[in-house]
Amino acid sequence: MQFGLFGGARTKPSTGLEDSQGYETFIDYVVEADRLGFRHLFMVEHHFTGQGQVSSSMTVLAYLAAKTRNIRLGTAVVVLPWHNPVLVAEQVATLDLLTGGRVDLGVGKGYRKAEFSGFCIPMDEATERFDEAMEVIRKAWTSEGRFSHHGKRWHYENILVEPAPLQRPHPPLWLAAGSLDSVRRAAREGYNLLLDQLAQTDQIIRRIALFREECERAGRPYSPDMVATARALQMIHSEGEREAAYQTRRRTLSVIGDLARDKLPDRVEDDTAPLLGTPDEVIARIRELGAGGATNLLLVDPNASVGNLRAFAREVMPAFQPSPAVAAD
Repeated sequence: MQFGLFGGARTKPSTGLEDSQGYETFIDYVVEADRLGFRHLFMVEHHFTGQGQVSSSMTVLAYLAAKTRNIRLGTAVVVLPWHNPVLVAEQVATLDLLTGGRVDLGVGKGYRKAEFSGFCIPMDEATERFDEAMEVIRKAWTSEGRFSHHGKRWHYENILVEPAPLQRPHPPLWLAAGSLDSVRRAAREGYNLLLDQLAQTDQIIRRIALFREECERAGRPYSPDMVATARALQMIHSEGEREAAYQTRRRTLSVIGDLARDKLPDRVEDDTAPLLGTPDEVIARIRELGAGGATNLLLVDPNASVGNLRAFAREVMPAFQPSPAVAAD
């Protein structure tokens, strides 16, 4: 079992020192995760929300590249319909060099109507824009020498994309997928799979099984490392804290809004998606996920709390470390 982080910094609706403190707190959180042995950080990127979410994920990841040594740094996700694909290829390759080959590129088509409206891009163009952008990015990283591209949305003539990424042929590509069709697509087209924090445990297990089947059908070797599953973490240490944890879960879902609708049970108490409960209960939920193939979990803590991170590392992670005898074998 491997553990990582999913999320990003939040700033307050102001300018100046309060904004910078939001980033500083998150940086401290990731640096501590690196020290504690967490494997991944996947950082979200959103625009125009009014909630202070990270809008320039690769800028923050570049700063983290200088602050960390081992944790892999990924995007979750770059919504390609809004971005110039050649600039994305250059930025990710540069970040790959700065991290010593620790970058993962998570991509997606996008789902928030307000963001598409803000960029004046019709949502019904998302798929074609995504497909062309990925064609350009792959070409930028695998072409020998200069190349040209003339598509429906993008045109480039006799260009050489520099630098080349350190990881060859390119950094791992991750696709955020919720529908069964998108899971199949990820398997067929060579992506690793990012699964969302709202899907119930049984849904996660079914999606991983489908991804594995589709990889085998496509002749692609499957590894559990090719799937990462985001899970909200809300540990409690007494029954008196349980109702407050449920209230926090309700508030989180209200912020997520439309994305959360139709994905959850009627009662938050029946929600199997979060790692909510005592350390023993959290361990049991993780074991259930692991038995179903979800062995690479990304923890979601909206507070980016170093204390919560240390508690998880101290009270949960040892249950998933091999014993000395196993390690010796």
